[in-house]
Amino acid sequence: MTKDEVLAEFRAAGALLEGHFILSSGLRSPVFLQKMFVFQDPVRTERLCKALAEKAQEAFGKIDVVVSPAVGGIVPGYETARHLGAKAIFVEREDGRFQLRRGFEIPEGARVLMVEDIVTTGLSSRECIDAIRQHPGMLVGAACLIDRSGGKADVGVPLVSLAQLDIPNYAPDALPPELAAIPAVKPGSRGLKA
Repeated sequence: MTKDEVLAEFRAAGALLEGHFILSSGLRSPVFLQKMFVFQDPVRTERLCKALAEKAQEAFGKIDVVVSPAVGGIVPGYETARHLGAKAIFVEREDGRFQLRRGFEIPEGARVLMVEDIVTTGLSSRECIDAIRQHPGMLVGAACLIDRSGGKADVGVPLVSLAQLDIPNYAPDALPPELAAIPAVKPGSRGLKA
């Protein structure tokens, strides 16, 4: 699947939004990828994750376990694992840190792939990878649908993506005037109160 085909899937789902967005990292951006609009369509999700599984398998070989960060990574992690013939598990926050819960385990010797939805700064991916490293198994790499850092995010392991974009991000106190003139919205889930 080409970068243009991936972006066409996001556009067709209404998931490529323009405006003034507060990202989960706290940075601001004129573009937001609302991946949940993609994930509500199982057929679209299957196409994207099958392509991601093929790319990951080509880069890393056989995968036994896919681990994803909750919440956004669960759907692409599961669907990518399905196409890899691998187990799908996820980490979730407990006391502010990602960890395996619900009885999930990574067996000794398992080849592990971390799968994420969108990478911006790589923070969630690094936190997920830190949690994976607390268990046996061999972390072989990471994969995501879209790397919006343009390949600049360091997740701590080799990262493959279906599409790399170089979307600008700004600190809240360093906004260009055209972005500062638009009210900011926070469409993501990190930091929501119960």
